[in-house]
Amino acid sequence: MFPEAEELYRVNGDLESMTDDVPKIPIVCPVCETRAKIPFSNVEETVTDHNERLHDGDPVAAVDPDVFDHLADQVAVDLGLLEG
Repeated sequence: MFPEAEELYRVNGDLESMTDDVPKIPIVCPVCETRAKIPFSNVEETVTDHNERLHDGDPVAAVDPDVFDHLADQVAVDLGLLEG
């Protein structure tokens, strides 16, 4: 499980944040069957640490693919890469 998940509680099979004072990014680990919302500033470190501790460094846990795709689309729009 993700260390930051200690501050989270389980709702309908998902871990949800008890506070919404900072932006949180959904992280998933299909092998551990866990989901957590991690503060944006901690995402890279948290995912790396999780994968190092539990998966021998293999890139198993990651930002939720749906969220990642949405963010990538937004960045592409902002950069003007989807125009034309």
